[in-house]
Amino acid sequence: MATPIDEPGRRATLNLRIQPELRGLIDQAASISGKNRTDFILDAARSAAETALLDRTVVVLDPEAYAAFIARLDTPPQPNERLRRTLRASLPWAD
Repeated sequence: MATPIDEPGRRATLNLRIQPELRGLIDQAASISGKNRTDFILDAARSAAETALLDRTVVVLDPEAYAAFIARLDTPPQPNERLRRTLRASLPWAD
C-alpha cells in the first residue's frame, strides 16, 4: 500500500516548533540568500544530512586492495605538463 510520501510528486509536511529569535535569524539568512524560509531550511537540512551520512560511510577492502590504495596515496605525483603549468601560474592573491 502506497503512502502519500511514496507517491511521485507528493510532499509530506514537517512541522517545527522554533524560538522567535531563531526564526528571525533563519528568515534573515533566507532573505539574503534569495530563498524563502522553507527552501532555505530544506537546503540546510539536506546538506547536513548528506554530510552526516558521508562522514559515516565505510569502505571495506580486502587486504590486497587496501595495500594498493595506501601505496597510491604514498606515491608522489609524477610530473606532467598540467602539473608544471599549475606550478608556473601566478598566484591570484599575490597580484
